[in-house]
Amino acid sequence: MTHVVTDSCILCKYTDCVDVCPVDCFHEGPDFLVIDPDECIDCAVCIPECPVEAIYAEEDVPTGQEVFLEINKRYAPQWPVLSSSKGPLPEVDRWKDEKNKLANYKLPDDKS
Repeated sequence: MTHVVTDSCILCKYTDCVDVCPVDCFHEGPDFLVIDPDECIDCAVCIPECPVEAIYAEEDVPTGQEVFLEINKRYAPQWPVLSSSKGPLPEVDRWKDEKNKLANYKLPDDKS
C-alpha cells in the first residue's frame, strides 16, 4: 500500500508533508511532489499536513485522479528525494484552490 500525491499539489508544492515523513519517500519535481510507492510505509502522517489536501491513500484516490498512481511511480525514481520542507512555489496563492490542474499542465519529459 502507498500514498499518492494528486492534482492539488501541481503549481503549489507545499512541503509540510516532507518534515513528518519517517522514510523520506517524497521526491521533488519542478512544480509538484510525488511519493515513491516503493519507499512509502503507509503511515499516513503526511495526509493531514498537506494544506491543499493533495495526498491520499492509494485506495482513496478520488475518481478521475487515478492517473496519479502512475505519475508518482514514474517520476519518483527520476526526481531527487526531498527530506526537509521549504517554501511553496511563488504563485501558490493563484493555484491552491484550482481543480483539475493536470488537464492544462504539461508533465516534464522523462529522464529515463
